[in-house]
Amino acid sequence: MSPEPAFDRRRYWRRTVQRILVLVAIWAIVGPVMGIVLVRPLNQFSLGGVPFGFWMAQQGAIYLFVVLIFVNAWLADRLDHEFNVHETAETTQHVQTPH
Repeated sequence: MSPEPAFDRRRYWRRTVQRILVLVAIWAIVGPVMGIVLVRPLNQFSLGGVPFGFWMAQQGAIYLFVVLIFVNAWLADRLDHEFNVHETAETTQHVQTPH
């Protein structure tokens, strides 16, 4: 049995920062750009009887932010498994929940 490869901290954090920057860029583009800059073209469409540009400015960016939180958690978990730094029963056995 060969020993596990050493954990490459720099590569792990580089990938983590890249993921966060991409998700923040998506949020920044969808929120302000679609809700302010592109409001007139988007208002040609409606969502539930409300102009889509207005909806994006008021609700869409918030919903997208919540979705991106879950996407970030899922991608972070995948990266943790890829680098073998994920939580297991053995690594969390010292944590006790109060009863």
